[in-house]
Parts: sequence; C-alpha cells; structure tokens
Amino acid sequence: MKLHDYIAPAGAKKSRKRKGRGNATGQGKTGGRGMNGQKQRSGGGVRLGFEGGQMPLYRRLPKRGFTNIFATEYSAINVDVLNRFEDGTVVTPELLKDAGVVKKLNDGVKILGDGELQKKLTVQASKFTKSAKEKIEAAGGKAEVI
Repeated sequence: MKLHDYIAPAGAKKSRKRKGRGNATGQGKTGGRGMNGQKQRSGGGVRLGFEGGQMPLYRRLPKRGFTNIFATEYSAINVDVLNRFEDGTVVTPELLKDAGVVKKLNDGVKILGDGELQKKLTVQASKFTKSAKEKIEAAGGKAEVI
C-alpha cells in the first residue's frame, strides 16, 4: 500500500463547525453563544479565577511561609558523574557547565557523595559533602573549595 492509495475510513474525517452561517445550520444567529450577557459579547468573559464576586479560592486559602531571596542556591551533582572525565583532570564549575553536567552554575556547585569514583581528579567546587570528599581522596584525587 502506498500513501496515495490510502483512504480514510468512514467517519474519520469530520468537517469543522462553521458558526454564524445561517439558522439552517443549527449554529446560526447567536453562533452557540446563547442569548445576551457578558459571555455573549465579543471579547467578553470573566478573568481567570473570578467567581462572580464571591471571594475567590486563591484568596480564601491561608498563605504560609516565605521565599528567602537572599538564599544561596547550589547546583548539586553526585561523585559518580565525575567518572566521565579523564585521569588527572582539574574539574572546575566552568568545565562542568561546558560538559553539560550542570545547566546553570547558580551560586556555585556542590558535590554530593552518591556513587563511586574510579578516576584520580582534582575537583574544585563551592561545597563538598563529607562522603564526597572522602571518596575523591580515596580515589587519589583532591577536593578543593573555591
């Protein structure tokens, strides 16, 4: 069967509704918008979350907590991700970004201790967890805080 031989089964192709094209169509005059009112008008309708003057749900619910805009946010990666680099490489945050390991550097990079490290690397990062530092040094590398 070729593409030009293909015929859609009966009922698969449905013609679109052409509103406001005469009363005989069943969608004439008001075009499915009902009678008068805000929703019938062009550009009419209510804004998102409007409940007809009733106190909207997003205002009825209690608000909790706050977001600290001064918080430091680290891009976290695990030790096992560092196995992609060659032995003796100095792994910097810029190198991690170029390699596509981290998308965004944020306020720095934090190395977490999940997984095993087989390469001898010098890793430079903002923070290290205790286990990550131990694993890097056990593999013969160095963990340097920058």
